[in-house]
Amino acid sequence: MATKTVELSAGTIEYEDTGADGAVLVLLPGLLMDSSLWESVIAELAPARRCIAPTLPLGAHRHPAASDADLSLPGLARLTEEFLERLQLDDVTLVGNDTGGAIVQLIAIGGAPRVGRIVLVSCDAFDNYPPGVSGKSLVLTGRLPAPLFRLAMQPLRLRPFRRMPLSFGWLTKRGDALVKHWIAPVLEQREIRRDTIRLLRSIAADKDLMDKVAGRLPQFDRPALVVWAAKDRIMPPEHGRRLAGLLPQGRFVEVEDSRTLVPLDQPRRLAHLIHDFSA
Repeated sequence: MATKTVELSAGTIEYEDTGADGAVLVLLPGLLMDSSLWESVIAELAPARRCIAPTLPLGAHRHPAASDADLSLPGLARLTEEFLERLQLDDVTLVGNDTGGAIVQLIAIGGAPRVGRIVLVSCDAFDNYPPGVSGKSLVLTGRLPAPLFRLAMQPLRLRPFRRMPLSFGWLTKRGDALVKHWIAPVLEQREIRRDTIRLLRSIAADKDLMDKVAGRLPQFDRPALVVWAAKDRIMPPEHGRRLAGLLPQGRFVEVEDSRTLVPLDQPRRLAHLIHDFSA
């Protein structure tokens, strides 16, 4: 993969691009995650698919967002659509895990002119927003003044804290090295902490957002694959079934031996599902 950047209205966006010919997949990460969430999945999919994984300003980004950027989830959905337009991508298979899946849903209900099909992987839905004990704890932390937010994040430097249910412990079975990489910007860069606090406060201000989105999902009458960790403790599997039922062309698949971050815990299985679906 080649690491590239593009200048958008919100600032500099970094993205990975395999550059191959064929069907285009755009893969979105979750809160406090970057494009590396998808590395192992992309390794399985390339070169049969062109895989593009942007790092959105979700707290693990390295380039601070513009001071006037809209960092709410609807704002990030619009930013993603701007990204697709700037790269002139059409008939895209848009894939999202965790908060990335919420962004995919927002794009889907907005018409999604450049999207041909969607894949939702264990993600925020319905009243599970912010999701689970970890999401709710993080959003509460975002209410703190910036100096106290910085202090509250410092324990994540230590692996035992990263593996707690309140942080990343219920999100992945085997991805701690990447988690350590993801949280470095919010621990070390004041501007990234500023962006993250803005995002978290926007989530706290609109807790009914995903319920409202769900009511409009039947409008997306294009192929949709919903992939869920069978025993997910953050994103209820029942929500995956409900999402698939709302989508007119929805299909539901469960993945065993995985937590929420299926791209880390079961990358080969997920890649095969996406490959067959995008064909």
